[in-house]
Amino acid sequence: MKRRKLLAVLLASVLFLVSAAVPAVEAEGEKLDIVTTIFPVYDWIRQVSGGAEHAQVTMLLDSGVDLHSYQPTAADMMRIASCDVFVYVGGESDKWVEDALKSSVNPDQVVISLLDLLGDDVKAEELIEGMEPESHEEDEEEEADEHVWLSLRNARKLVTGIAARLAEADPDCAEAYTAGAAAYCDRLDALDAQYSEVIASAAHQVVLFGDRFPFRYMADDYGLTCYAAFSGCSAETGASFKTIVFLAQKLDELDLPVVLAIEGSDCRIAETVIQSSAKKDRKILTLDSMQGVTAAEIQAGASYLSIMEQNLEVLREALN
Repeated sequence: MKRRKLLAVLLASVLFLVSAAVPAVEAEGEKLDIVTTIFPVYDWIRQVSGGAEHAQVTMLLDSGVDLHSYQPTAADMMRIASCDVFVYVGGESDKWVEDALKSSVNPDQVVISLLDLLGDDVKAEELIEGMEPESHEEDEEEEADEHVWLSLRNARKLVTGIAARLAEADPDCAEAYTAGAAAYCDRLDALDAQYSEVIASAAHQVVLFGDRFPFRYMADDYGLTCYAAFSGCSAETGASFKTIVFLAQKLDELDLPVVLAIEGSDCRIAETVIQSSAKKDRKILTLDSMQGVTAAEIQAGASYLSIMEQNLEVLREALN
């Protein structure tokens, strides 16, 4: 509720400032102005649009804050209000977007939701065996799993869909977007094939997270069995004794060599799970869900494909 009140105040200011400061129509010859919330989409669009050749791309979540705790600033609201194309995930964490879009001064603005693009391929947030239950109201609607970008197969569909919408918004560069998407999808397909090969030939197909579990889409792609302390969108930070014991027993039962955590984790739960198991020398490895990629990391060369390649090497070790 406080978040929505803050947004209402911001909107009042933004509507005035944007209408005064931003031209309503893009001048001929200017690059398509695209704003996106998360890093994977930012990188996909950079690849599809030929870097900065055809489009100016801005990523809002570039300070390390993740999707679930992000709150837009007045400057963010102004960027959204004035851009030609806005791309966001479209899940529970993006409830603020509806209010933000009310301040748009561009009547031709294109708005793209990843969940809408995927349609029936979107999965519900899943509570798997041993996972810490979340406290929900009984009549609360089932929540979609927002982490759609962590499937290379989803990425292919999303890149293709985004490129098609960019081509509609910028017909002069339509061929470039289509060609860029096709070339990038070839790279996604090649990495997908590597994932399939590595996982199919592994000693086992089970992973255990002493952390949140945002990798359901990836796991389903390759038939991985997963155990975790929390669901991917969980706000919980402390696991119960029951959850710790369950995960520790699974480690011993399946003789797993590795406990996984996600980027930014303090690994306390993963370490507690290991110390509660029979073998205390198990490793903790990190899978990167790309929820906190910073501007500095992008400047240093981080890309969607490079991070997914790193994740593959982590899985190679965790599954053998």
